[in-house]
Amino acid sequence: MLRTQFEEELLNLHNQFYEMGMMVSNAVHKSVRSYTKHDKVLAKEVIENDITINDMETRLEKKSFEMIALQQPVTTDLRTIITVMKASSDLERMADHAVSIAKSTIRLKGETRIPEIEKEISDMSDYVKKMVDNVLVAYVKTDEKDARTIANMDHRVNESFNRIYNATIKNMQANPETVISGTDYVNVASYLERIGDYVTNICEWIVYLATGKITELNTNHNEETNQR
Repeated sequence: MLRTQFEEELLNLHNQFYEMGMMVSNAVHKSVRSYTKHDKVLAKEVIENDITINDMETRLEKKSFEMIALQQPVTTDLRTIITVMKASSDLERMADHAVSIAKSTIRLKGETRIPEIEKEISDMSDYVKKMVDNVLVAYVKTDEKDARTIANMDHRVNESFNRIYNATIKNMQANPETVISGTDYVNVASYLERIGDYVTNICEWIVYLATGKITELNTNHNEETNQR
């Protein structure tokens, strides 16, 4: 009976984590959409919904600690609980970056915009959202191979950031009126790049869940990011 109850609690933990992940994916998408469409109403929605995401992360962490303390799970189940605790923290940080993007939308006051760079940011966002969605599926399937593949996708996110950064600097030098919006472009692209890094973190936890081994993925990429 106790084992059945524990399995139900573990399933609920899985489901709540996935639900939180979908909310974060939507937050990322809506935050960039609000930015490129200059939609302050949508931006406020992202900011307001972050409270729910924070609460979910707190509940997941609390429940995880309770299950470890009271149920004394076996090795495989313990890995699952640890993965949820660690990965939910990464999801919460992704949501924080989505909020930062939304706040950039709120700050907009008619500055000179650069449509082609905003298109690059929109494309980068779509790709990052795809990474988030894919990593949630990999988590559900406990798929080590998919997790490693998704982590490798982060290189393209880094390339997108570099393109946006270089194009923005070039435009700012040619037209000083784009300095304010250009600074925002670099910040927004940086937030998206960090979200990609957190996806990689979750990929590492999926590998841990599947194998029991702590593995660093995209080590060279992370070093490049830290140096910049």
